[in-house]
Amino acid sequence: MKSELVVMLTYNDVTVKNAQEVFESCKDLESVKNWGFKNVGLPVDEMKELVDSMKEAGKTTYLEVVTYTEEECLKNAMLAVECGFDYLCGTLFYESVWEYLKDKPTTYQPFIGEVYGSPSVLEGSIYEIVAQAKKLEDKGVKGFDLLAYRYTGNPEILAENCVGNLNASVVMAGSIDSRERLEKVNEIQPWGFTMGSALFKKMFVKDGSFRDNLEEVVSIMDSIQ
Repeated sequence: MKSELVVMLTYNDVTVKNAQEVFESCKDLESVKNWGFKNVGLPVDEMKELVDSMKEAGKTTYLEVVTYTEEECLKNAMLAVECGFDYLCGTLFYESVWEYLKDKPTTYQPFIGEVYGSPSVLEGSIYEIVAQAKKLEDKGVKGFDLLAYRYTGNPEILAENCVGNLNASVVMAGSIDSRERLEKVNEIQPWGFTMGSALFKKMFVKDGSFRDNLEEVVSIMDSIQ
């Protein structure tokens, strides 16, 4: 099973100002089905317009939240529902957010571990992170946002333990920016992985456009056995 690519229209954990333009330049790529952005960088009206454009193009939509207080997380859960996002990713897990989203069409995929800062950093032992996820899984949480390559320990061992020990979907997020890391993702086989800054920094096609870099990532993933 190939992991799903979730394209994030973000650079250094902030949504780019021309996110709509970038999406329009790539929306015809049928194999790229999952698109999202952060809760910071665009005014709400532009966020709504962008989500509408993504849905009109048949895409699945993701809001990743990189603010961490309960008040901010609940506020952004309400924003995700207001804008019509399919998934709310990130935030720390809060019971209030979980209860709010229970009867909403937006699926909750919180961070696991001790997450802080922007760009985000992940701390905690592998045992603690997996144990926390298992408790949330038992509660009914069906997916997690794992900042593997922002982890202060070994990112691949962390990801392997999470994918291997959880039934819920795991999305590896943050700093997947090379063929080597794409190959590692393919070995670990999470449900999916996000990519944003690497495409804007042209990490795959040095002199290419965002679209050129995105197409190269798709090509690499297709070529990996």
